[in-house]
Amino acid sequence: MIVSLLYKVARKLLSVPSVLLRAQVAKDAELLVLRHENAVLRRQLAGPVRYEMADRVWFAALSGLIPRRRWREDFPVAPGTLLAWHRRFIAAKWHYTARRRTGRPPTRAAIKTLILRLARENPRWGHRRIQGELARLGHRIAASAVWGA
Repeated sequence: MIVSLLYKVARKLLSVPSVLLRAQVAKDAELLVLRHENAVLRRQLAGPVRYEMADRVWFAALSGLIPRRRWREDFPVAPGTLLAWHRRFIAAKWHYTARRRTGRPPTRAAIKTLILRLARENPRWGHRRIQGELARLGHRIAASAVWGA
């Protein structure tokens, strides 16, 4: 017990010069990491620790300010996890599928209600006839959109 305590004290005393010699930015970033980690832990006192997207972004951003050799001691997750989070954020930045629309545009709600009304009032009409009637009214719509509505 005493040996363990002396070991911990000696280790802390030896780490003081490394903290004093480190750059001010890295020290500030390390403090921010520790403060954020404490906030996450306080938020989740019961149960396993789950890092939300904002927590991951924060840790990934702060990882650029701390030397990589210190990541294992400073961050609550493995360095590989930090790099994976960073890769995911960069990949999401260059992901254009949300900005690009492919395929047929969605059918408007007013057209859908009109299709259903025509089908209800004219039970003998098929989807082709309903599509033709809509075309006569000026609504260009595919037959497959009629049978899917």
